[in-house]
Amino acid sequence: MRKVLILSTSLLEENLLEKISAADWEVSWAQESSPARALLTEQIFEVGLAIFSSCESERSIQWLIDLILARRKMQWIIVLSRQCLERRLLSTVISEHCYDYHTLPIDSQRLLVTLGHAYGMSILTECTLRQQRELESQYGLVGNSPVMQALFRGIQKAAEVDVPVLITGESGTGKEHAARAIHEYSSRAASSFITMNCSVLPASLMHSELFGHERDAFIGANERHSGFIESIFGGTLFLKEIGDLHLEVQANLLRFLEEKKIHRLGSTKPIPTNVRVIVSTNTNLEKAIGEGRFREDLYYRLNVLHLKTPSLQERKGDIDLLSRYFFNKFAAEIKTSAKGFSRDTLEVINRYNWPGNIQDLMNRVRRAVMLSEGPYIIPSDMNLEGRSLGRGFITLNEARMAADREAIQATLQRTRFNIARAAQELGVSRMTLYRLMDKYDIRRKNAR
Repeated sequence: MRKVLILSTSLLEENLLEKISAADWEVSWAQESSPARALLTEQIFEVGLAIFSSCESERSIQWLIDLILARRKMQWIIVLSRQCLERRLLSTVISEHCYDYHTLPIDSQRLLVTLGHAYGMSILTECTLRQQRELESQYGLVGNSPVMQALFRGIQKAAEVDVPVLITGESGTGKEHAARAIHEYSSRAASSFITMNCSVLPASLMHSELFGHERDAFIGANERHSGFIESIFGGTLFLKEIGDLHLEVQANLLRFLEEKKIHRLGSTKPIPTNVRVIVSTNTNLEKAIGEGRFREDLYYRLNVLHLKTPSLQERKGDIDLLSRYFFNKFAAEIKTSAKGFSRDTLEVINRYNWPGNIQDLMNRVRRAVMLSEGPYIIPSDMNLEGRSLGRGFITLNEARMAADREAIQATLQRTRFNIARAAQELGVSRMTLYRLMDKYDIRRKNAR
């Protein structure tokens, strides 16, 4: 049965609830914030109906607006008086976050038709998003560029065989995510996946954490300790930054890979193991071998299967996709008025070099969702305004657009955002100026 949540600032007519229920709707109703939030936590609603019977103060309607903004994936319909419609706060919420609105008095037949349409749109939107997610992501990784498709095929092959895997790639490209995907789609998925960073521990402690030690093996060893390799029998051990592993520990890791047995520190008794090893690095291991920092025999033992996680520079076609993915993810978690990215922002995102790769992009989108105050995220929200875009030229059209935008911003600043006066100075109509402001995403907060 279709479910609708009705929020109201006053008591509802019983006749209205009966008519909605009779039209095959399961109706939940709340008049205050706490019970409304409880309903939204406990149940999933496709459609929401907010009825503003009075707009005397913003405080009396703010809880309704907060809930609408917090559940932006729902299709919201607002019912209000014509006087309420003149309130800027409500008109903005309606235009930016609602499926439709009705004015009082309520026309129940017309409202039922709108509710049905809103439900249909909710189902269609969810179906479209699900199909898009299935096309654009595999193994929990997002992307449909050729290099990502190659990575997906590599993960599939690695999951099907039980051999060591070497994953290389720049920092922030998702090496650990790829390693976890291999584990989760392999025959070892039911067992543990343990991550260790080879660059943060001294050799003695790293040896102890990997292979364990006996009591009194060294000062402070008051009891026997089982290392990760012994404790995750049947699981997967992921060693990050393998290029930084100490030579002494490299020798022991090689011995373990060859014999499938370990020796605790302070013991000569071999212990059989059953652990798969996946390693990653952002350094050139072949160069490290030439410099004597990495064992060549260990390299060949680890490099049975080699996967490379591509940088964002190599997957340009995925940047828009990733940006929208992260926006949807964080917008669902953080209260925001933003509906997406402005055209200028998407252009800057696609032209930026992204030295920090996916991690950098994700962090900037999260920051933008938290800080954005307008309907669209602008470059300054992502701290990208004025950044090097990695291209030493601009097209004639880009130069013309930049000049137009600068002229409009300067005129609005000079006229203190008086639209009529600014339009007169620029020699255009007010409607044309409004259209240009929308095109260049110019608002009072970013007019210089």
